[in-house]
Amino acid sequence: MKITAILLAAGQGTRMKSSLPKVLHPVAGKPMIWHALKAIAQSTTEKPVVVVGHGAGEVTKYLGDSAQIVEQEPQLGTGHAVLQAEASVKGKSDLVVVCYADMPLMRGETLQRLVETQKRNSGPVSMLTVIADDPRGFGRIIRNPDGTVSAIVEEYVATPEQLQVKELNVGGYCFDAKWLWDALHRIPKNPKKGEYYLTDTVELAAKDGLPVHATVMDDLEETIGVNTRVHLSEVEAAMRRRINETHMLNGVTMIDPASVYIEADVRIGKDTTLMPNTCLHGGTELGEGNIIGPNTIIRDTKVGNGCKILASVLEGALLENDVDMGPFARLRKGAHLGNHVHMGNFGEVKDSRLAEGVKMGHFSYIGNAQIGANTNIGAGTITCNYDGEKKHATEIGEDVFIGSDTMLVAPLKLGDGAKTGAGAVVTKDVPADTLVVGMPARAIRKLERKTKKK
Repeated sequence: MKITAILLAAGQGTRMKSSLPKVLHPVAGKPMIWHALKAIAQSTTEKPVVVVGHGAGEVTKYLGDSAQIVEQEPQLGTGHAVLQAEASVKGKSDLVVVCYADMPLMRGETLQRLVETQKRNSGPVSMLTVIADDPRGFGRIIRNPDGTVSAIVEEYVATPEQLQVKELNVGGYCFDAKWLWDALHRIPKNPKKGEYYLTDTVELAAKDGLPVHATVMDDLEETIGVNTRVHLSEVEAAMRRRINETHMLNGVTMIDPASVYIEADVRIGKDTTLMPNTCLHGGTELGEGNIIGPNTIIRDTKVGNGCKILASVLEGALLENDVDMGPFARLRKGAHLGNHVHMGNFGEVKDSRLAEGVKMGHFSYIGNAQIGANTNIGAGTITCNYDGEKKHATEIGEDVFIGSDTMLVAPLKLGDGAKTGAGAVVTKDVPADTLVVGMPARAIRKLERKTKKK
């Protein structure tokens, strides 16, 4: 059975008071429409169709080839919006799922239940409803004695008796495709609004004597639609709880979940502990058995196993296993820390690789450098990698000792076992097993390297 989703994303969202199209506002680091597309992918078989309108250019650019795009111009209601997809979907699907792009909390499992309901329905449409005391402006569901739905009554035309109904229309539908396209052409224009409403298809089915089934949702939070920044904050809080609970159920410890922020694409291995005020952004991946935080921000970074990261900021970096860093350390794009690297407080690494066992003291900056295994970087060491026009590389071998307050003026190479004295300004390459001191640094003697015990 072929199933296509039509996602409605044409609304202007004037109450958001924003130059950004409503459906592109982020929730847990991803646009609302990303969450909606992820949900519908679990219940459909074909590429979704997204109906755009206001901000069509920006929404289309974001979607790329992830969806078929059709434009609704002018915007004449939800029924008119779905009709714009007729040429793209008619004759190509058995069932059509319709939902809204500004409902990012809708779960894929819920839409799957909706589709299964329609598969069992001898009538042309099934819909999602919820039982709630706060109607939030939703239409009321009127049922027949046999439990099927006879009508959806919008709040502004409901009678006092109908306003007491607590079953509400959520805005998720699954239609028999052949019936849908004919029904959309039969929807009358609303005399007050001058628009065509998708909800009127329910009344058309009832008049035709065809059953309309409803699936009542269990989770009220899934029904939150975003029309204002207040709604956006409600959705963000709910999504944050959902994401954190999922990670905890998968073996992640959070000392204070309310203070931990994790975006939608983040992956975390079991037995990792997240301390308070930890923020994980973008495509970050954390391995197993790490201790992260408190007060740590990690973005688009891959962390191995057994690492300890305290009060630090990491962006676009790679950490192997058993790395110990912080507090107040920073990794910038291209930083790569090997196994068992130690990085002290107020250090910064950019576009550099620190090999296994490197110890980097505090108050140091390493940029555009390759540091060999078991090298010690003394406090206050600076790679002077920028000459005002170009960046230059620094290469440091294995078992090197860099004294405190050393200036390494790139381009520069230091051989294995080399050593610099405190305060040295190194402007020329240093041979292996050589001690250099002074400003500018000069070689004063050869060194006998000690063989490390295994």
